[in-house]
Amino acid sequence: MKIDSNALHQQIVSLAPDAILFADQDGVIQLWNQGAEKIFGYSAQEAIGQSLDLIIPENLRQRHNDGYTATMQTGHSKYGDQLLSVPALHKDGHRLFCDFSIVMIKADDGEMLGVASVMRDMTAQKAREKELRERIKELEAKE
Repeated sequence: MKIDSNALHQQIVSLAPDAILFADQDGVIQLWNQGAEKIFGYSAQEAIGQSLDLIIPENLRQRHNDGYTATMQTGHSKYGDQLLSVPALHKDGHRLFCDFSIVMIKADDGEMLGVASVMRDMTAQKAREKELRERIKELEAKE
């Protein structure tokens, strides 16, 4: 059986439980998969064509936008292939904590086209870690 690699790629991106998105040079969302819909609460129809500010907490937007602009100009990110952990916003306004990686997308001539990102909601894990840290402090205080 011959597998159509384009169809395979499309299914992987579309159906992945992690958020997979792409924003162009201006930070406008051009790709938003089912995982992004589930994690952030916005349908693809609502998100595509919107700024990444849609999911960035207001107090972090300027810093993000400055970094994004610099990345588009230079074609480099100081984060490289690091796994990042950042707060994000859900459609209903509650904060999430997401781990994510970025992929720099460039044209054949090296011009930056935008950035793709794979994001995972780590909110529940972060809450468990906080509870454990608090419990450890309680236990240490009793000693």
